[in-house]
Amino acid sequence: MILKTLAKFAAALVATTVLPAAAFAQLATGVTVYGPDGSAVGTVASVDAGTVTVDTGTHKAPLPEDAFGTSDQGPTITVTKAQLDEMMAQQITAANSARDAKLVAGAAVASPTGTALGTIKFVDGDAVVLDSPSGAVALKREHFALDAAGALIALFTADQVAAAAADGGSSAQ
Repeated sequence: MILKTLAKFAAALVATTVLPAAAFAQLATGVTVYGPDGSAVGTVASVDAGTVTVDTGTHKAPLPEDAFGTSDQGPTITVTKAQLDEMMAQQITAANSARDAKLVAGAAVASPTGTALGTIKFVDGDAVVLDSPSGAVALKREHFALDAAGALIALFTADQVAAAAADGGSSAQ
């Protein structure tokens, strides 16, 4: 959810080039990615379904495969490490702000698959209490996100929430 949004944003900001098939072979886990100035941006953390996750040491940035070019050093992108980290920081801030605006008492909460989990009972700083059909569950602000449609979700399954409620309301971790 958040990663797909971040990938779309990063793709819009990172100029793309059409790569020959050989260039995609350079995109393997552990390979160093370079910026336009030839300095290292980070390493490839994963390649999955057209998305290459680059670990800058500060952020793990999901980028589309076609955002990469080639050089004698290895795969390249058109932004520096500092620029990529700044783009990721801005997107994380925006995603957290959007989540926080919806994280209010009475808000309906679903699982990532759309299963209704309950409603927010109250929010106090980073502490959030979810009132589920199985009972109250204490969670943290970071346990919530917005789905692609902008609806509030908890990053747990209904079974995890029910188990936490049965365990006296402790976190669903």
